[in-house]
Amino acid sequence: MSNFYNHLHLKIHPDGTVTRMLSFPLASADPDFGSPDSPAAIKDFPLNPEKKTSVRLYIPSKLINTKTNTTSNDNDNENKGSGRLPIVIFFQGNVFVMFSTDNLPIHKKCTKYVNFMPAIVVLVGCCLAPEHRIPTQYDDAIDALQWVKKQVLDPNGEPWLKDYGDPSRCFMHGDDSGGNIVYHSALRAMGLDLSPLKVVGLILNQPLFGGMKRKKSELKYAGDHIMPVPALDLVWELALPKGTDRDHRYCNPLVDEPIKEMLHKLPRCLVFGFGMAPLVDRQQDFVEMLAMNGVNVEAHFDQVGFYRIDAVDQKRAEAMSSIVKEFINS
Repeated sequence: MSNFYNHLHLKIHPDGTVTRMLSFPLASADPDFGSPDSPAAIKDFPLNPEKKTSVRLYIPSKLINTKTNTTSNDNDNENKGSGRLPIVIFFQGNVFVMFSTDNLPIHKKCTKYVNFMPAIVVLVGCCLAPEHRIPTQYDDAIDALQWVKKQVLDPNGEPWLKDYGDPSRCFMHGDDSGGNIVYHSALRAMGLDLSPLKVVGLILNQPLFGGMKRKKSELKYAGDHIMPVPALDLVWELALPKGTDRDHRYCNPLVDEPIKEMLHKLPRCLVFGFGMAPLVDRQQDFVEMLAMNGVNVEAHFDQVGFYRIDAVDQKRAEAMSSIVKEFINS
């Protein structure tokens, strides 16, 4: 597996910690970022101080007065009451082991997202494996939901959420490992009282799942240049609880028979997949499982496209964003 540590740009140490050697330029939060040339205003908040997790809040800059950091009077009537924006809890794609929430690519994605939908985005900075193995990331997701609930209910809560967010239209959106987190944390959230927050939709972009028995797509595209199958195996080795394998329910949702009786309680789901990616068969099996168990699921599988094509193909990313926008606003 040593070569695939290199592929993931990871250096493992004897104590189990990791040096992450792939880095991107960083984007700082700026609550006064609402200039005409800047599409989003941004704030950072601690989430769980013990775990040093955080959330980054994005809102369209046109809603914010750049000098006073208060509401622009021109937008009061448009964005309050019935014009409140949906709240999207967002989990970036990092295969559980890479990237912080302040990296420039995810920053650019979120700034485009909040304006195009439009929406308020709560980007969750989950703990990374292997220092923090699954289900820590699911706990982080629940912390984020509870944090948003607290802001909405607290008279002194974050005004961007209180004044502009619509807690009755909350969505959870995740790319690759983020899609895995969305699915499992949504199941956990079923047993919680999050009111007035209501999760009404799940968006899973090429969700990261696995299993011990190889699928045809894994064999056919085992040498995927972005994420070859051996690198995916290494990801699961680093992320899953110690002593488990890829047929653990966190990795392979199809083996979790007891949970299938609860699936019909999930909100509607939007799932993306691409036919030239190693995991497409697993994603299609996942959609079939949801549909067979009463979930209102909308699936978009394109035969032309590879793993995380939306990260490098702007036209494909824009097409997917249009589908997400229709899903959120329908």
